[in-house]
Amino acid sequence: MGIITIMKMTKVLSLVLAALLMLGMLAGCASVNYAETNTQYVIGVSGPLTGGAAMYGIAVANSAQMAVDEINAAGGLNGITFKLIATDDMHDATKVSTNYSSMLESGMQVSLGTVTTAPGMEFKNLSADDNVFFLTPSASGDDIPANPNGYQMFFADGNQGKVAAEYVSANFAGQTIGVFYKSDDPYSKGIYDQFKANLDASVTVIETTFTEANTSDFATQIDTLKGCGFIFMPIYYTPASLFMMQAKDIVAANTVYYGCDGFDGIDNIEGFDITTIPQEVTMLSHFNSKATDGAAKEFIDKYVEKFGAETLNQFGASAYDCIYAIYGAMKAAIDAGKEIPVTISASDLCEILKEQFNGGYSLAVGVTGENITWETSGYVNKGAIKYVIKEAN
Repeated sequence: MGIITIMKMTKVLSLVLAALLMLGMLAGCASVNYAETNTQYVIGVSGPLTGGAAMYGIAVANSAQMAVDEINAAGGLNGITFKLIATDDMHDATKVSTNYSSMLESGMQVSLGTVTTAPGMEFKNLSADDNVFFLTPSASGDDIPANPNGYQMFFADGNQGKVAAEYVSANFAGQTIGVFYKSDDPYSKGIYDQFKANLDASVTVIETTFTEANTSDFATQIDTLKGCGFIFMPIYYTPASLFMMQAKDIVAANTVYYGCDGFDGIDNIEGFDITTIPQEVTMLSHFNSKATDGAAKEFIDKYVEKFGAETLNQFGASAYDCIYAIYGAMKAAIDAGKEIPVTISASDLCEILKEQFNGGYSLAVGVTGENITWETSGYVNKGAIKYVIKEAN
């Protein structure tokens, strides 16, 4: 055999060995189960525990841990307890990859995803690669659950129009309401379009709009809506507060203003004293922080006793429900004959949880609602409440 032939065979053999080695490495990566030594079920979450958005992340971490502690104190799931791993992303998407890898390698089998939307977009891509189930308490972007293993406990941005329509249809059937929205803003126009498409036909709508070209003088719009006793305003709090200031002596004092999450913080705008507005100011929400009974009241009392009232907010309430929803879905699967060992891989648990969430599983009683279910899109289905930011003077 010639030297050239031997060299060719050696080269071919090297390539074959390299290919086999690469296939073995890929197979090894695909089969890695970081939970194989777990002694507890591990839930992970990434959120801003420091920085400007820390009040949201801290509320989520506190509330999730409170739920985990309660479940463990009651015996866990068939005697197996849970562990929460909370990591700090400072509301910075570039920190999510490191957090995700750290949690996964620490045995994370299921997750609450992220607290805020921008980091959530990075998290959802990472979780899709590894088939990790997540139920986010508060990352509300429409695209957050846009993969087969992502779900939301919070109303998605675009879904708020549908939920608002359900509330108005139930409470104002056969009546006339006003709507004030920004026609050149995708957020405002998107919510309004969905609201109108889902509104009961018996509700008459008087609508008026504004654009970026005029955000300072709403005299015409106020004149159009001055006879309405309920005005839906799917806009941000800056133009909303200006409308209220200009309308306070024109619109009837018993009129109710109703906004979406864009109203959150309207009572803390610098230079705007909401107490001078005679009308009632409300917003769509899923949590009543002033609840006097029920699951919400129980949660509030426990949270305040343990952590104080300073960080109490709807993000935390939602996280508390997320933990119980995941626990309940796992219990339902076991009751139906599924096996969920403490060392189950994240991917295997993901398939079990997706089957539950897509198959009609519901959280019967939660802090943020009752009979909570999910669409296959990952969007949550639950009733909205009218949260009163400021009562009528």
